[in-house]
Amino acid sequence: MVNEVSHCVNVEEISPVKKRFSFDIPWPDVKEELDSAYRAVGKKARIKGFRPGKTPRKVLETYYKDEAEGDAISRIVNRVYWDAVEQAKVIPVAQPVIDQKGIERERNFEFTATVEIKPSIEPKDYINLEIDKEELEISEDDIQNRLEGLRQVYSTLEDLKEDRGIREGDHAMIDFEGRLDGSPLKELKADQYPLEIGSKRFIPGFEDQIVGMKAGEWRNIKVTFPDDYHSKDIAGKEVVFSVTVKGIKEKILPALDETFVKNFEKYESLDEIRADIRKGLETEVEARIKASIIKNIADKLMENNPVDVPDAFVERQIYSLMLDAQRRMAMNGMDSKKAAEIAARMHDKFKDEAVRMVKTSLLLESIADKESIQVEEADLDEKMKTLAARFNQNVEDVKKIYDKEDMIEALRTEIREEKTLDFVEGKAKIKIVKKKEENI
Repeated sequence: MVNEVSHCVNVEEISPVKKRFSFDIPWPDVKEELDSAYRAVGKKARIKGFRPGKTPRKVLETYYKDEAEGDAISRIVNRVYWDAVEQAKVIPVAQPVIDQKGIERERNFEFTATVEIKPSIEPKDYINLEIDKEELEISEDDIQNRLEGLRQVYSTLEDLKEDRGIREGDHAMIDFEGRLDGSPLKELKADQYPLEIGSKRFIPGFEDQIVGMKAGEWRNIKVTFPDDYHSKDIAGKEVVFSVTVKGIKEKILPALDETFVKNFEKYESLDEIRADIRKGLETEVEARIKASIIKNIADKLMENNPVDVPDAFVERQIYSLMLDAQRRMAMNGMDSKKAAEIAARMHDKFKDEAVRMVKTSLLLESIADKESIQVEEADLDEKMKTLAARFNQNVEDVKKIYDKEDMIEALRTEIREEKTLDFVEGKAKIKIVKKKEENI
């Protein structure tokens, strides 16, 4: 049985979220751990000419030196590191980075352990925050815009009857072939290609130049490909397209009358459609206003409470955002392998957002601790009911899913953050402002 390792330790604060522990382990303690490691190695060593457990130390040092010393170092590090962390009253958020040069006979063993820690935050200036809140207002223009959207959904395409050229909104059937320096490019050739003018599906400038063309008309058009185009052979190059219009269809929008209402089983009049649109818009705007308030609160909290965050926390949040992006792409029909590849390349793109999310979470946690904001079972039950309604499931099934996936604690954290945000909002100075002039 190896005795407790004696040691000297020095703690250095590198930053508010990183500490370096420097250790000096006396040789007698190192030797005791090393002897123990060789005894353990000797019991399992199988060396020709020696019975198990009877292999001389010198022979073991020849064959098992790295293994024995590695085991001894691991034992020493684990034992003294965790004791030092406990004494320093810090909370590591990741495994330490160990720097050591190995064991030298008759010399003390020195090593450092650099570790990220959870920052200690004393929140301030979170009462009486000045927050702008957009007024809840739905205009007739907002409702009409949504109605126009419904007309687009129920529109039809009909062959163009009047003698005119293509205009925006038309659907053209075209043949085209692109040439670079006079040579045709197979990847830029298609027959009977359907194109909605104004959809911006083609290289910028292509659709604009076929506006005005009539059915049966042929035209050469020049288009310069973007510098960042995925095909490097034509990126930044000018390509000449030969385009023939084979046919034109125009979009016919239905009139907003009783005939239009018959498209919907749940409505009996246009007024009912408008009323339902208003209700939906109000729900959307309320959600947008709430999101804006949360963002403003987070901005103010971070402005009033500058805080460093551990890289480990940020990396975990980035991974979570990447995983969410991957799931969304897969749900939208993308191949799962392709979705994973694209998500993996989004690491740097998500960094700023991840830092913001981690800072906000840590600040809300510190406020919740200071204000003794807790999550009661009633809060958890209410959240389960909300989730069940959102996903059209019963409450018990939702609870089973969260229990099975071990996500209850994560849900408690989410609820606590929501309650803390509500607390800060309740203590804020709210100023009602007009909504921005834009379509909903």
